[in-house]
Amino acid sequence: MSYNTDLLDGMVIFAEVVNAGSFTRAADHTGHSTSYISKEIHRLEQRLGVRLMNRTTRTQHLTAEGELFYQRCQQILTDANEVQQALLGLQQQPSGNLKISCPYSLGITRLQPLFAGYLCQHPEVTLDVDMNNRKVDVIADGFDIVIRATSQLEDSSLISRCIMHSRSVTVAAPSYLAKQGTPQHPNELRQHHCLTYSNLKYPRLWQYKNQYGMDIEVEVNSRMSINSSEVELAMCCAGLGIARMPEFVLDDQLQSGKLVELFTDYQTIPIDIYLIYPSRKHMSAKVRSFIDYVAEALS
Repeated sequence: MSYNTDLLDGMVIFAEVVNAGSFTRAADHTGHSTSYISKEIHRLEQRLGVRLMNRTTRTQHLTAEGELFYQRCQQILTDANEVQQALLGLQQQPSGNLKISCPYSLGITRLQPLFAGYLCQHPEVTLDVDMNNRKVDVIADGFDIVIRATSQLEDSSLISRCIMHSRSVTVAAPSYLAKQGTPQHPNELRQHHCLTYSNLKYPRLWQYKNQYGMDIEVEVNSRMSINSSEVELAMCCAGLGIARMPEFVLDDQLQSGKLVELFTDYQTIPIDIYLIYPSRKHMSAKVRSFIDYVAEALS
């Protein structure tokens, strides 16, 4: 659909002339000269093919066509102003639907209470949350915000903000260690059953740093590869193998003793939590308020 911007400009000037009551006052209100106003009205009449007003040197009166056109101009300009005010309101007051994507495990362990808290603070906002481990396209899939846990953020034209730091932890169930023994060095993982997370680029390549900062890479034997951290966690708790998982997934299991952390003298790859969104420019109030709320809650 195409729009005639000259016609829209003419409508604005015509409505201003009628509202002001004269060409001179309309010129004062718009910042144009009287001759410019007169020429614009003349061009508008030529474009429409009708006479909109009868005018003398002192007065002007609307024709029947001019009266009808004026009413329509007023309605269009009123609608345009209401749309502008509504958009300004969205920029200032959080409202409307906010579409978010986040990993399932992160949503359950960290974000679930934050969603509830945010909604309590902002009753005019509704949330559409997709808790899924698949990689999504922020723009193409229509998300306002994507939340990701990663050790390395991909280069992108999108804006990202780190809101939390975590780390990967190597764990095993006491029942597994009782049967298979407890490895003391990452290289010993080659002699053990391991559970790997298939959504990673190199799921079987586990990396560590020793106390001297030297890199250690181990290609583990995967007894089970799975794209669900929840299933991976359950299999590890059942004693089926050693797993390497984000620390935020393991809080309850480590505190209760269901899982034991291995290689505590070795550093593992950090995992950072990012909020990813299209742009800082013209950011809506709902997006800005959610980013600020989550960042403060997790800081």
